[in-house]
Amino acid sequence: MPTTMPDVANHSSATTEGVLEWVGMSNIELPLMLSVAGEAPRQVSAKVEAFVNLKDPKAKGIHMSRLYLLLDQLSIESSLSFASLSELLHGFISSHEELSTHAFVKFDFELHLRRKALITEKQGWKAYPVTITGQLKEGKLGVEMKVDVPYSSTCPCSAALARQLIQDAFVAKFAGHAQVNAEQVKDWLGTTQGIVATPHSQRSVAEIKVQLNHKVTDFPVIALIDAIEDALQTPVQAAVKRADEQEFARLNGQNLMFCEDAARRLKHALNQLSEFDDFWLRVNHYESLHAHDAVAVTVKGIANGYHA
Repeated sequence: MPTTMPDVANHSSATTEGVLEWVGMSNIELPLMLSVAGEAPRQVSAKVEAFVNLKDPKAKGIHMSRLYLLLDQLSIESSLSFASLSELLHGFISSHEELSTHAFVKFDFELHLRRKALITEKQGWKAYPVTITGQLKEGKLGVEMKVDVPYSSTCPCSAALARQLIQDAFVAKFAGHAQVNAEQVKDWLGTTQGIVATPHSQRSVAEIKVQLNHKVTDFPVIALIDAIEDALQTPVQAAVKRADEQEFARLNGQNLMFCEDAARRLKHALNQLSEFDDFWLRVNHYESLHAHDAVAVTVKGIANGYHA
């Protein structure tokens, strides 16, 4: 093996000069231990993006292997926490001392959680897409966490229309009766002639981004997911028996919501959480009535914060 090898990045000038905002790598496959608030660190399989800026207009390029090796070191020697994320970004810059002043990293992975059934003792796995992003710029560290949470939304308008049809069917069935027997009505309500219509509901997804404050040590991702599901009341389920399915139907019937309702519920819930300096949210109702989706977007509403 040669004792010296050419280093084009160090010893060649750019053919066309100019600074670059970000240079680096994406789709790096990396196993990581994730530090989750309230739990022992758990392993996730992440796709990673790593970038630094190129401030020297004459430099040929950055040293991508240095970014990769720092990520590899994190993977085998530590766990991903607020502190280790900050250390990683400072390492990106210090390893490019003459070239870079800004650093960026993004981790995409699925967090698998055991979720209990609504009524029975059954449990099952649910996978939640999570993104953790860090940026170090002008000496200021920003850390963002994003989660996607699926849930069921039942349309209040179609519920009202269905109730009207049931009322009309009841009148048509029993209007001529001098007395109405409760057992007869109960039996009739258990037929398709009794419940002549049902409201439409659809799988929906809440996308939530939060800006973490510097009091955080381990990522409060489970607390965030729990807060979202508690606010919506109808998260999609894992393992279910008939009793659980019936309870899910009841929860849908008692939590009718347009996309506007879901967004307002979530905004109220997120305003109660102290770990986050800012938030952005988007709810997507993948309509079963229409071929298009119903969407609502809102933010916390602070100066120089997220924009809708």
